[in-house]
Amino acid sequence: MAGGASAGANLVAVRSHNTALVLGLLRDAGAEGISRLELAERTGLTPQAVSKITARLREEGFAAEAGRRASTGGKPRTVLRLVPEAGHAVGVHLDRDELRVVLVDLDGAVVGERRAELDLGAGAEAVLAVVGDAVEGVVREGLGAFPGMEVPAEVGSLLGVGVALPGPLDHARGVLHRVTGFPEWDGFPLRDALGERLGVPVVVDKDTNAAALGLSVGVEGGEYGEGGEVGSFAYLHLGTGLGAGLVIGGRVHRGARTGAGEFGHQVIQLDGPMCECGNRGCVEALCLAAVERGEAGEAARVLGVAAANLVGLLDIDAVLLGGRTIAGAPEGFVRGVGEVLDARARREGVRGGSVPVRVAPRGERVVAEGAAQLLLAPVFGRGDA
Repeated sequence: MAGGASAGANLVAVRSHNTALVLGLLRDAGAEGISRLELAERTGLTPQAVSKITARLREEGFAAEAGRRASTGGKPRTVLRLVPEAGHAVGVHLDRDELRVVLVDLDGAVVGERRAELDLGAGAEAVLAVVGDAVEGVVREGLGAFPGMEVPAEVGSLLGVGVALPGPLDHARGVLHRVTGFPEWDGFPLRDALGERLGVPVVVDKDTNAAALGLSVGVEGGEYGEGGEVGSFAYLHLGTGLGAGLVIGGRVHRGARTGAGEFGHQVIQLDGPMCECGNRGCVEALCLAAVERGEAGEAARVLGVAAANLVGLLDIDAVLLGGRTIAGAPEGFVRGVGEVLDARARREGVRGGSVPVRVAPRGERVVAEGAAQLLLAPVFGRGDA
């Protein structure tokens, strides 16, 4: 894991890659559970190693018996299941004008949520105060208290807080760069500042990367098959800004300097309107201007042109659309982007036709839930958070 992404001392059972593999299979098995023999077969570990790992997980409260299953020979096999309530993570979507916070269990199920208005330009101290209050509030409501207080032991199940916000930023160090429209955040160590305020591990990533990670791990029967088995897709987020989360080969692609996915600032009109980034004719500026004029169809067409560039460059399997602007006219954006991609595929004779375009699952919580996965995915040997 990158700096700041440690799961926390409370998750003492997670000590190795092998343990993460077992936990991942337990989660995939759901309430029906899985036997130790099946765990050994699927992980390639010896039965003795699996027995030691599962014994430790049961002792720590992360696994429990789920009954017995008939065997092909000998006595019935005991099956084990994950205990979802044994661990929790907080996901924070920090937008330019709004805050959304969710508390999720080990299954990724949302067990608490808060929303609040936010002014990202109000200054670091004011923003941290709003975020801190919201995080502590959702944890108190969901777990009864917040770590560091005189609290019951079960509050120790909080693994940490994942924060997702507009980029660019340094994911590895948790430091912000020049957030478009808010240059005063350049160089601010958000991860360390928020971690010091809350007293729990904090991970920071771009909103689009967090959403892409959450979609790729396939939590709660996600779009892309069992256990997040997925090739490549782009998650395009159009809200107060425009960005992309890229999953290539089943892993989030952040780039050599964690700067990949600045999709909204590709120039497609040289003499176009000025963008807040300083360039003219950026996709973001053109899309948001069309939306402001009430021309959602034009915004969808512009987004489709940019998406076609991305598909042609990376040859990805699917395009997912999300963000509050998409949520305002989902069918229109899917149709508009899809038409541009279809026309490109016909024009270039692409084998198999155009890639599918869909609205991302989980609605407006997709970024916040993905932010929680920044903590959870490594616990289950998934993703690259």
